Amino acid sequence: MKVLGLKKIRVIIALFIFSVVLFSFIDVYELIPEAVVSKFLFLQFLPSLLKFAQFFTFTSIGFLVVILLTVIIGRFYCSAICPLGIIQDVFTFIAKRRSSQKRYFKFTDAFSKIRYGILIVVILSLLFGLSFLIVLLDPYSSAGRIFTYLFKPFVIFVNNIMASIMQRQDIYTLKIIEVTNHAWFAIIYSILFVVGLAYFSYIRGRIFCNVVCPVGTLLGLISKKAIVKVRIDADSCTKCGRCSGNCKSECIDIKNQNIDYSRCIVCYDCLTVCNDNAIDFSTGIHNGKEKIQNNERKIDRRNALSILMALTASTTVLTQNKALKSSFDKNESYSLSLKIIPVSPPGSKGIDRFNSICTACGLCISACPTSVLQPAIKEYGLSGFMQPYMDYVHSGFCNYDCSRCGNICPTGAIVSLSIEEKQLTQLGKAVFVQNNCVVFRDETACGACSEHCPTKAVDMVKYKNGLVIPSVNQNLCIGCGACEYACPVQYPYKAIYVEGNKVHQKATKPFEEKSDYHKLEEDFPF
Repeated sequence: MKVLGLKKIRVIIALFIFSVVLFSFIDVYELIPEAVVSKFLFLQFLPSLLKFAQFFTFTSIGFLVVILLTVIIGRFYCSAICPLGIIQDVFTFIAKRRSSQKRYFKFTDAFSKIRYGILIVVILSLLFGLSFLIVLLDPYSSAGRIFTYLFKPFVIFVNNIMASIMQRQDIYTLKIIEVTNHAWFAIIYSILFVVGLAYFSYIRGRIFCNVVCPVGTLLGLISKKAIVKVRIDADSCTKCGRCSGNCKSECIDIKNQNIDYSRCIVCYDCLTVCNDNAIDFSTGIHNGKEKIQNNERKIDRRNALSILMALTASTTVLTQNKALKSSFDKNESYSLSLKIIPVSPPGSKGIDRFNSICTACGLCISACPTSVLQPAIKEYGLSGFMQPYMDYVHSGFCNYDCSRCGNICPTGAIVSLSIEEKQLTQLGKAVFVQNNCVVFRDETACGACSEHCPTKAVDMVKYKNGLVIPSVNQNLCIGCGACEYACPVQYPYKAIYVEGNKVHQKATKPFEEKSDYHKLEEDFPF
Protein backbone atom coordinates (compact mmCIF):
# COMPACT_ATOMS: atom_id res chain seq x y z
CA MET A 1 0.00 0.00 0.00
CA LYS A 2 2.00 2.93 -1.30
CA VAL A 3 0.20 5.83 0.28
CA LEU A 4 2.13 9.09 0.39
CA GLY A 5 -0.69 10.66 2.40
CA LEU A 6 0.24 8.57 5.43
CA LYS A 7 2.77 11.16 6.56
CA LYS A 8 0.19 13.95 6.40
CA ILE A 9 -2.25 11.89 8.43
CA ARG A 10 0.44 11.13 11.01
CA VAL A 11 1.43 14.79 11.27
CA ILE A 12 -2.19 15.93 11.70
CA ILE A 13 -2.80 13.36 14.46
CA ALA A 14 0.47 14.25 16.16
CA LEU A 15 -0.22 17.98 16.14
CA PHE A 16 -3.75 17.47 17.46
CA ILE A 17 -2.70 15.20 20.35
CA PHE A 18 0.29 17.37 21.18
CA SER A 19 -1.83 20.53 21.21
CA VAL A 20 -4.41 19.03 23.56
CA VAL A 21 -1.79 17.60 25.94
CA LEU A 22 0.14 20.88 25.93
CA PHE A 23 -3.00 22.93 26.58
CA SER A 24 -3.88 20.62 29.47
CA PHE A 25 -0.69 21.77 31.19
CA ILE A 26 -0.79 25.47 30.29
CA ASP A 27 -4.54 25.99 30.75
CA VAL A 28 -4.21 28.99 33.06
CA TYR A 29 -7.97 29.68 32.99
CA GLU A 30 -8.98 26.04 33.58
CA LEU A 31 -11.01 25.93 30.38
CA ILE A 32 -10.64 22.17 29.88
CA PRO A 33 -12.64 20.05 32.36
CA GLU A 34 -10.72 17.44 34.35
CA ALA A 35 -12.66 14.61 32.70
CA VAL A 36 -11.57 15.76 29.24
CA VAL A 37 -7.93 15.99 30.32
CA SER A 38 -7.94 12.43 31.64
CA LYS A 39 -9.44 11.12 28.39
CA PHE A 40 -6.72 12.67 26.26
CA LEU A 41 -4.04 11.24 28.55
CA PHE A 42 -5.61 7.80 28.20
CA LEU A 43 -3.03 6.63 25.63
CA GLN A 44 0.11 7.76 27.48
CA PHE A 45 1.83 4.43 27.98
CA LEU A 46 3.51 4.36 31.39
CA PRO A 47 0.87 6.39 33.30
CA SER A 48 -1.81 4.08 31.91
CA LEU A 49 0.19 1.00 32.88
CA LEU A 50 0.68 2.21 36.45
CA LYS A 51 -3.00 3.06 36.78
CA PHE A 52 -4.08 -0.31 35.43
CA ALA A 53 -1.80 -2.11 37.90
CA GLN A 54 -3.78 -0.52 40.73
CA PHE A 55 -7.38 -0.42 39.59
CA PHE A 56 -7.82 -2.87 36.65
CA THR A 57 -10.47 -0.60 35.17
CA PHE A 58 -11.52 -0.13 31.55
CA THR A 59 -10.48 3.53 31.71
CA SER A 60 -6.88 2.52 32.41
CA ILE A 61 -6.23 0.14 29.50
CA GLY A 62 -4.67 2.78 27.28
CA PHE A 63 -1.32 0.96 27.34
CA LEU A 64 -3.03 -2.15 25.99
CA VAL A 65 -4.44 -0.09 23.12
CA VAL A 66 -0.92 1.18 22.42
CA ILE A 67 0.47 -2.37 22.44
CA LEU A 68 -2.27 -3.52 20.06
CA LEU A 69 -1.54 -0.56 17.79
CA THR A 70 2.16 -1.46 17.85
CA VAL A 71 1.40 -5.07 16.94
CA ILE A 72 -0.55 -3.86 13.91
CA ILE A 73 1.51 -0.97 12.51
CA GLY A 74 4.60 -0.58 14.71
CA ARG A 75 5.69 2.30 16.94
CA PHE A 76 2.99 4.78 15.99
CA TYR A 77 2.84 5.80 19.67
CA CYS A 78 6.37 7.20 19.40
CA SER A 79 5.67 9.19 16.24
CA ALA A 80 2.21 10.61 16.91
CA ILE A 81 1.09 10.11 20.53
CA CYS A 82 4.13 10.68 22.73
CA PRO A 83 4.53 14.45 23.36
CA LEU A 84 8.28 14.17 23.95
CA GLY A 85 8.72 12.47 20.60
CA ILE A 86 6.88 15.29 18.89
CA ILE A 87 9.11 17.84 20.62
CA GLN A 88 12.14 16.02 19.21
CA ASP A 89 10.61 16.06 15.73
CA VAL A 90 10.33 19.85 15.95
CA PHE A 91 14.07 20.15 16.61
CA THR A 92 14.84 17.65 13.86
CA PHE A 93 12.61 19.57 11.41
CA ILE A 94 14.50 22.78 12.20
CA ALA A 95 17.82 21.01 11.72
CA LYS A 96 16.86 19.65 8.30
CA ARG A 97 15.53 23.04 7.22
CA ARG A 98 18.78 24.71 8.15
CA SER A 99 20.95 22.06 6.52
CA SER A 100 22.04 22.23 2.90
CA GLN A 101 22.59 18.45 2.84
CA LYS A 102 20.00 16.31 1.09
CA ARG A 103 20.94 13.37 3.27
CA TYR A 104 21.00 14.49 6.86
CA PHE A 105 21.12 11.15 8.70
CA LYS A 106 22.84 7.83 8.18
CA PHE A 107 22.41 4.28 9.42
CA THR A 108 23.97 3.67 12.85
CA ASP A 109 24.35 0.80 15.25
CA ALA A 110 21.48 0.08 17.64
CA PHE A 111 23.41 0.15 20.95
CA SER A 112 21.24 -2.78 22.02
CA LYS A 113 23.10 -3.57 25.23
CA ILE A 114 22.57 -0.04 26.51
CA ARG A 115 18.89 0.33 25.69
CA TYR A 116 17.90 -3.15 26.80
CA GLY A 117 19.95 -2.70 29.96
CA ILE A 118 18.06 0.51 30.75
CA LEU A 119 14.75 -1.26 30.05
CA ILE A 120 15.59 -4.10 32.43
CA VAL A 121 16.60 -1.70 35.21
CA VAL A 122 13.39 0.31 34.76
CA ILE A 123 11.24 -2.84 34.85
CA LEU A 124 12.97 -3.94 38.06
CA SER A 125 12.35 -0.47 39.48
CA LEU A 126 8.66 -0.84 38.68
CA LEU A 127 8.49 -4.24 40.34
CA PHE A 128 10.18 -3.00 43.51
CA GLY A 129 8.25 0.26 43.66
CA LEU A 130 11.30 2.49 43.04
CA SER A 131 10.24 5.38 40.88
CA PHE A 132 13.43 7.47 40.61
CA LEU A 133 14.50 6.17 37.18
CA ILE A 134 10.90 6.13 36.00
CA VAL A 135 10.55 9.80 36.91
CA LEU A 136 13.63 10.71 34.91
CA LEU A 137 13.10 8.51 31.86
CA ASP A 138 9.35 8.32 31.24
CA PRO A 139 8.81 10.35 28.03
CA TYR A 140 5.34 11.66 28.90
CA SER A 141 6.47 12.85 32.34
CA SER A 142 9.57 14.49 30.89
CA ALA A 143 7.39 16.41 28.44
CA GLY A 144 5.00 17.31 31.26
CA ARG A 145 7.80 18.90 33.27
CA ILE A 146 8.83 20.95 30.24
CA PHE A 147 5.26 22.19 29.87
CA THR A 148 4.83 22.88 33.62
CA TYR A 149 8.10 24.58 34.48
CA LEU A 150 8.94 26.31 31.19
CA PHE A 151 5.89 26.71 28.96
CA LYS A 152 3.29 27.64 31.58
CA PRO A 153 5.36 30.40 33.26
CA PHE A 154 5.94 31.88 29.81
CA VAL A 155 2.19 31.77 29.04
CA ILE A 156 1.44 33.48 32.37
CA PHE A 157 4.07 36.12 31.61
CA VAL A 158 2.53 36.88 28.21
CA ASN A 159 -0.99 36.81 29.66
CA ASN A 160 -0.09 39.29 32.39
CA ILE A 161 1.47 41.71 29.91
CA MET A 162 -1.61 41.58 27.70
CA ALA A 163 -3.98 41.83 30.67
CA SER A 164 -2.11 44.85 32.01
CA ILE A 165 -2.30 46.62 28.65
CA MET A 166 -5.99 45.80 28.22
CA GLN A 167 -6.93 46.87 31.75
CA ARG A 168 -5.41 50.28 31.13
CA GLN A 169 -8.03 50.59 28.41
CA ASP A 170 -10.74 49.40 30.85
CA ILE A 171 -10.96 46.01 29.12
CA TYR A 172 -11.07 43.17 31.63
CA THR A 173 -11.37 40.13 29.39
CA LEU A 174 -8.06 38.80 30.71
CA LYS A 175 -7.06 38.72 34.34
CA ILE A 176 -3.61 39.09 35.84
CA ILE A 177 -2.43 35.73 37.17
CA GLU A 178 -0.09 35.50 40.12
CA VAL A 179 3.28 34.11 39.06
CA THR A 180 3.94 30.73 40.63
CA ASN A 181 7.31 30.42 42.32
CA HIS A 182 8.38 26.93 41.33
CA ALA A 183 11.54 25.53 42.90
CA TRP A 184 14.62 26.77 41.08
CA PHE A 185 16.00 23.28 40.58
CA ALA A 186 12.88 22.17 38.65
CA ILE A 187 13.29 25.05 36.22
CA ILE A 188 17.03 24.47 35.85
CA TYR A 189 16.53 20.75 35.37
CA SER A 190 13.90 21.36 32.69
CA ILE A 191 16.14 23.83 30.87
CA LEU A 192 19.09 21.43 30.92
CA PHE A 193 16.88 18.61 29.72
CA VAL A 194 15.45 20.65 26.84
CA VAL A 195 18.88 21.88 25.80
CA GLY A 196 20.26 18.34 25.83
CA LEU A 197 17.23 16.98 24.02
CA ALA A 198 17.42 19.73 21.41
CA TYR A 199 21.11 19.10 20.80
CA PHE A 200 20.80 15.36 20.30
CA SER A 201 17.60 15.69 18.28
CA TYR A 202 19.26 18.30 16.11
CA ILE A 203 22.22 16.10 15.18
CA ARG A 204 20.90 12.55 15.68
CA GLY A 205 17.09 12.64 15.35
CA ARG A 206 15.36 10.16 17.64
CA ILE A 207 18.46 8.88 19.44
CA PHE A 208 16.86 9.56 22.84
CA CYS A 209 13.88 7.40 21.90
CA ASN A 210 16.05 4.56 20.62
CA VAL A 211 18.81 4.53 23.22
CA VAL A 212 17.48 6.00 26.47
CA CYS A 213 13.68 5.80 26.49
CA PRO A 214 12.42 2.55 28.09
CA VAL A 215 8.96 2.90 26.49
CA GLY A 216 10.52 3.19 23.04
CA THR A 217 12.70 0.13 23.67
CA LEU A 218 9.75 -1.96 24.86
CA LEU A 219 7.55 -0.99 21.94
CA GLY A 220 10.52 -1.62 19.64
CA LEU A 221 10.62 -5.25 20.73
CA ILE A 222 6.94 -5.60 19.85
CA SER A 223 7.20 -3.71 16.56
CA LYS A 224 9.65 -6.28 15.18
CA LYS A 225 6.64 -8.51 14.57
CA ALA A 226 4.25 -5.78 13.43
CA ILE A 227 1.74 -6.90 10.83
CA VAL A 228 2.05 -3.83 8.62
CA LYS A 229 5.56 -2.48 8.10
CA VAL A 230 7.60 -0.09 6.03
CA ARG A 231 9.33 -2.45 3.58
CA ILE A 232 12.03 -2.14 0.96
CA ASP A 233 11.50 -3.75 -2.44
CA ALA A 234 14.99 -5.01 -3.25
CA ASP A 235 14.21 -5.33 -6.96
CA SER A 236 13.11 -1.71 -7.29
CA CYS A 237 15.63 -0.15 -4.92
CA THR A 238 18.58 1.62 -6.55
CA LYS A 239 20.36 2.21 -3.23
CA CYS A 240 20.31 5.96 -3.74
CA GLY A 241 20.24 6.48 0.04
CA ARG A 242 17.52 9.13 0.15
CA CYS A 243 15.42 7.07 2.55
CA SER A 244 18.36 6.40 4.87
CA GLY A 245 19.44 10.05 4.75
CA ASN A 246 15.97 11.19 5.86
CA CYS A 247 15.37 8.51 8.51
CA LYS A 248 15.36 10.30 11.88
CA SER A 249 15.67 6.93 13.64
CA GLU A 250 18.81 6.09 11.64
CA CYS A 251 17.49 2.57 11.22
CA ILE A 252 17.59 2.02 7.41
CA ASP A 253 20.63 0.08 6.24
CA ILE A 254 20.47 0.89 2.55
CA LYS A 255 23.62 -1.07 1.74
CA ASN A 256 21.96 -4.33 2.80
CA GLN A 257 18.43 -3.06 2.14
CA ASN A 258 17.35 -3.80 5.70
CA ILE A 259 15.29 -1.89 8.26
CA ASP A 260 15.78 -2.20 12.02
CA TYR A 261 12.11 -2.36 12.99
CA SER A 262 12.91 -2.10 16.70
CA ARG A 263 13.96 1.50 16.03
CA CYS A 264 11.55 2.46 13.26
CA ILE A 265 8.91 4.89 14.55
CA VAL A 266 6.74 4.71 11.40
CA CYS A 267 7.07 8.42 10.68
CA TYR A 268 6.68 7.67 6.92
CA ASP A 269 9.42 10.15 5.99
CA CYS A 270 11.08 7.49 3.85
CA LEU A 271 7.89 6.97 1.82
CA THR A 272 7.81 10.60 0.73
CA VAL A 273 11.42 10.83 -0.49
CA CYS A 274 11.77 7.59 -2.45
CA ASN A 275 11.62 8.41 -6.17
CA ASP A 276 11.82 4.75 -7.22
CA ASN A 277 8.67 3.56 -5.42
CA ALA A 278 10.92 1.00 -3.74
CA ILE A 279 9.46 1.55 -0.26
CA ASP A 280 5.90 0.78 0.74
CA PHE A 281 3.87 0.26 3.88
CA SER A 282 2.31 -3.18 3.64
CA THR A 283 1.86 -6.67 5.04
CA GLY A 284 3.85 -8.26 2.20
CA ILE A 285 6.89 -10.35 2.88
CA HIS A 286 10.08 -8.69 1.78
CA ASN A 287 11.91 -10.59 -0.95
CA GLY A 288 15.18 -10.25 0.82
CA LYS A 289 15.99 -11.07 4.39
CA GLU A 290 14.85 -8.69 7.10
CA LYS A 291 17.78 -8.52 9.40
CA ILE A 292 18.31 -6.39 12.43
CA GLN A 293 21.77 -5.01 12.70
CA ASN A 294 23.16 -5.83 16.11
CA ASN A 295 26.75 -4.73 15.66
CA GLU A 296 27.83 -3.15 18.89
CA ARG A 297 30.40 -0.45 19.49
CA LYS A 298 31.55 1.56 22.41
CA ILE A 299 29.41 4.50 23.34
CA ASP A 300 30.93 7.70 22.14
CA ARG A 301 30.90 10.88 24.17
CA ARG A 302 27.59 12.14 22.80
CA ASN A 303 25.73 8.89 23.52
CA ALA A 304 27.09 8.75 27.04
CA LEU A 305 25.88 12.28 27.62
CA SER A 306 22.43 11.39 26.31
CA ILE A 307 22.10 8.62 28.90
CA LEU A 308 23.45 10.73 31.75
CA MET A 309 21.52 13.87 30.75
CA ALA A 310 18.41 12.84 32.69
CA LEU A 311 20.44 12.28 35.86
CA THR A 312 21.96 15.77 36.11
CA ALA A 313 19.43 17.06 38.61
CA SER A 314 20.18 14.35 41.20
CA THR A 315 23.34 16.18 42.25
CA THR A 316 21.24 19.01 43.66
CA VAL A 317 20.01 16.73 46.46
CA LEU A 318 23.35 17.04 48.25
CA THR A 319 23.58 20.83 48.08
CA GLN A 320 20.03 22.08 48.80
CA ASN A 321 19.45 24.23 51.90
CA LYS A 322 23.04 24.50 53.15
CA ALA A 323 22.56 28.25 53.60
CA LEU A 324 19.27 27.67 55.39
CA LYS A 325 20.85 25.36 57.95
CA SER A 326 23.34 28.04 58.93
CA SER A 327 20.51 30.51 59.54
CA PHE A 328 18.73 28.21 61.98
CA ASP A 329 21.20 28.99 64.74
CA LYS A 330 20.95 32.77 64.49
CA ASN A 331 18.01 33.06 66.89
CA GLU A 332 18.14 30.49 69.66
CA SER A 333 15.18 32.02 71.51
CA TYR A 334 12.80 30.56 68.89
CA SER A 335 12.04 26.87 68.47
CA LEU A 336 12.58 25.30 65.06
CA SER A 337 9.40 24.19 63.34
CA LEU A 338 10.73 21.56 60.96
CA LYS A 339 8.59 18.74 59.60
CA ILE A 340 9.74 15.18 60.15
CA ILE A 341 7.21 13.81 57.66
CA PRO A 342 6.26 15.85 54.56
CA VAL A 343 2.63 16.26 53.50
CA SER A 344 1.61 14.39 50.36
CA PRO A 345 -1.36 15.47 48.19
CA PRO A 346 -4.96 14.59 49.11
CA GLY A 347 -5.88 11.30 47.45
CA SER A 348 -2.32 9.96 47.53
CA LYS A 349 -3.35 7.83 50.55
CA GLY A 350 0.16 7.74 51.93
CA ILE A 351 3.75 8.64 51.17
CA ASP A 352 5.13 5.17 50.36
CA ARG A 353 2.30 4.38 47.96
CA PHE A 354 2.56 7.81 46.36
CA ASN A 355 6.34 7.63 45.86
CA SER A 356 6.09 4.22 44.19
CA ILE A 357 3.50 5.32 41.58
CA CYS A 358 3.95 9.02 40.82
CA THR A 359 6.03 9.78 37.71
CA ALA A 360 6.38 13.51 38.54
CA CYS A 361 4.80 14.67 35.28
CA GLY A 362 3.80 17.96 36.94
CA LEU A 363 0.19 18.00 35.74
CA CYS A 364 -1.22 18.33 39.26
CA ILE A 365 1.32 21.06 40.03
CA SER A 366 0.26 22.93 36.92
CA ALA A 367 -3.45 22.52 37.71
CA CYS A 368 -3.36 23.38 41.42
CA PRO A 369 -5.30 26.64 41.90
CA THR A 370 -3.33 27.75 44.97
CA SER A 371 0.07 26.46 43.77
CA VAL A 372 0.51 24.63 47.08
CA LEU A 373 1.78 21.59 45.18
CA GLN A 374 5.49 21.96 44.46
CA PRO A 375 8.20 19.56 43.21
CA ALA A 376 10.17 17.89 45.99
CA ILE A 377 13.93 17.85 46.14
CA LYS A 378 14.74 16.28 49.50
CA GLU A 379 11.36 16.19 51.24
CA TYR A 380 10.66 12.58 50.23
CA GLY A 381 14.28 11.58 49.76
CA LEU A 382 15.69 10.25 46.51
CA SER A 383 12.72 7.91 46.01
CA GLY A 384 10.38 10.88 45.59
CA PHE A 385 12.61 13.24 43.66
CA MET A 386 10.55 15.92 41.86
CA GLN A 387 7.25 14.43 42.98
CA PRO A 388 4.73 16.98 44.30
CA TYR A 389 4.41 17.77 47.99
CA MET A 390 2.34 20.32 49.89
CA ASP A 391 4.45 23.45 50.40
CA TYR A 392 2.55 25.46 52.97
CA VAL A 393 5.45 27.77 53.74
CA HIS A 394 6.19 29.44 50.41
CA SER A 395 3.29 28.63 48.13
CA GLY A 396 -0.18 28.42 49.62
CA PHE A 397 -2.64 26.04 51.23
CA CYS A 398 -5.02 23.34 50.03
CA ASN A 399 -8.48 24.65 49.16
CA TYR A 400 -11.14 23.02 51.31
CA ASP A 401 -13.50 22.60 48.35
CA CYS A 402 -10.97 21.51 45.70
CA SER A 403 -10.12 18.01 44.47
CA ARG A 404 -8.71 18.93 41.04
CA CYS A 405 -5.37 17.15 41.42
CA GLY A 406 -7.00 13.76 41.95
CA ASN A 407 -9.36 14.24 39.02
CA ILE A 408 -6.56 14.74 36.49
CA CYS A 409 -3.75 12.49 37.78
CA PRO A 410 -2.99 10.09 34.88
CA THR A 411 -1.25 7.39 36.95
CA GLY A 412 -3.68 7.08 39.85
CA ALA A 413 -0.96 8.19 42.28
CA ILE A 414 -3.53 10.76 43.42
CA VAL A 415 -6.92 9.11 43.63
CA SER A 416 -10.00 11.09 42.73
CA LEU A 417 -11.93 12.06 45.86
CA SER A 418 -15.37 13.54 46.21
CA ILE A 419 -15.47 16.88 47.98
CA GLU A 420 -17.01 15.19 51.02
CA GLU A 421 -14.22 12.59 51.13
CA LYS A 422 -11.55 15.23 50.61
CA GLN A 423 -12.89 17.32 53.51
CA LEU A 424 -12.45 14.41 55.91
CA THR A 425 -9.09 13.15 54.61
CA GLN A 426 -6.39 13.95 57.14
CA LEU A 427 -3.12 14.66 55.32
CA GLY A 428 -1.40 15.62 58.56
CA LYS A 429 -1.95 17.27 61.91
CA ALA A 430 -1.37 20.85 62.97
CA VAL A 431 1.25 21.31 65.69
CA PHE A 432 1.21 24.48 67.81
CA VAL A 433 4.58 25.83 69.02
CA GLN A 434 3.61 28.24 71.78
CA ASN A 435 7.16 29.55 72.24
CA ASN A 436 7.06 31.03 68.70
CA CYS A 437 3.55 32.53 68.84
CA VAL A 438 3.35 36.35 68.80
CA VAL A 439 0.61 36.17 71.45
CA PHE A 440 3.01 34.41 73.82
CA ARG A 441 6.19 36.28 72.90
CA ASP A 442 4.93 39.81 72.33
CA GLU A 443 1.57 39.68 74.10
CA THR A 444 0.02 40.90 70.87
CA ALA A 445 -3.41 39.84 69.63
CA CYS A 446 -3.36 37.53 66.61
CA GLY A 447 -5.54 34.60 65.60
CA ALA A 448 -4.74 34.34 61.89
CA CYS A 449 -4.41 30.56 62.12
CA SER A 450 -7.86 30.13 63.67
CA GLU A 451 -9.50 32.52 61.22
CA HIS A 452 -8.22 30.54 58.24
CA CYS A 453 -8.93 27.04 59.61
CA PRO A 454 -11.91 25.59 57.63
CA THR A 455 -12.72 22.86 60.19
CA LYS A 456 -12.16 24.96 63.33
CA ALA A 457 -9.50 22.52 64.46
CA VAL A 458 -7.61 25.62 65.62
CA ASP A 459 -9.60 27.47 68.27
CA MET A 460 -8.69 30.53 70.30
CA VAL A 461 -8.83 30.06 74.07
CA LYS A 462 -8.35 32.53 76.93
CA TYR A 463 -4.74 33.32 77.72
CA LYS A 464 -4.06 36.40 79.88
CA ASN A 465 -4.62 40.11 79.92
CA GLY A 466 -7.70 39.67 77.78
CA LEU A 467 -5.72 37.88 75.05
CA VAL A 468 -6.57 34.57 73.45
CA ILE A 469 -4.10 31.98 72.17
CA PRO A 470 -4.46 29.08 69.69
CA SER A 471 -5.42 25.59 70.80
CA VAL A 472 -5.38 22.67 68.34
CA ASN A 473 -7.84 19.79 68.19
CA GLN A 474 -5.90 17.35 65.98
CA ASN A 475 -8.93 15.09 65.55
CA LEU A 476 -10.64 17.82 63.54
CA CYS A 477 -7.52 18.83 61.60
CA ILE A 478 -7.27 17.73 57.96
CA GLY A 479 -3.77 19.13 57.40
CA CYS A 480 -4.78 21.62 54.72
CA GLY A 481 -2.04 24.03 55.80
CA ALA A 482 -4.21 27.16 55.97
CA CYS A 483 -3.02 27.83 59.51
CA GLU A 484 0.65 27.38 58.66
CA TYR A 485 0.44 29.60 55.58
CA ALA A 486 -1.40 32.34 57.51
CA CYS A 487 0.96 32.35 60.50
CA PRO A 488 2.89 35.66 60.45
CA VAL A 489 6.03 34.17 62.03
CA GLN A 490 8.82 33.58 59.52
CA TYR A 491 9.91 30.07 58.53
CA PRO A 492 11.55 28.04 60.05
CA TYR A 493 10.09 29.38 63.29
CA LYS A 494 6.41 29.06 62.45
CA ALA A 495 4.17 29.10 65.51
CA ILE A 496 1.96 26.48 63.89
CA TYR A 497 2.80 23.94 61.19
CA VAL A 498 1.44 20.72 59.75
CA GLU A 499 3.24 17.46 60.46
CA GLY A 500 2.40 15.00 57.70
CA ASN A 501 0.75 11.62 58.15
CA LYS A 502 2.82 8.87 56.56
CA VAL A 503 -0.50 7.16 55.85
CA HIS A 504 -3.52 9.41 55.45
CA GLN A 505 -6.19 9.11 58.10
CA LYS A 506 -9.79 10.17 58.52
CA ALA A 507 -10.54 13.31 60.49
CA THR A 508 -13.52 13.79 62.75
CA LYS A 509 -16.34 15.63 61.06
CA PRO A 510 -16.55 19.23 62.29
CA PHE A 511 -19.39 19.94 64.72
CA GLU A 512 -22.15 21.98 63.13
CA GLU A 513 -23.90 24.32 65.51
CA LYS A 514 -27.66 24.21 65.40
CA SER A 515 -29.31 27.44 64.46
CA ASP A 516 -32.09 28.93 66.60
CA TYR A 517 -33.83 30.18 63.47
CA HIS A 518 -37.29 28.73 62.91
CA LYS A 519 -38.74 29.16 59.47
CA LEU A 520 -42.12 30.84 59.46
CA GLU A 521 -44.96 29.26 57.59
CA GLU A 522 -44.87 32.26 55.33
CA ASP A 523 -41.81 34.52 55.28
CA PHE A 524 -43.89 37.28 53.67
CA PRO A 525 -47.51 36.80 54.79
CA PHE A 526 -48.62 40.20 53.54
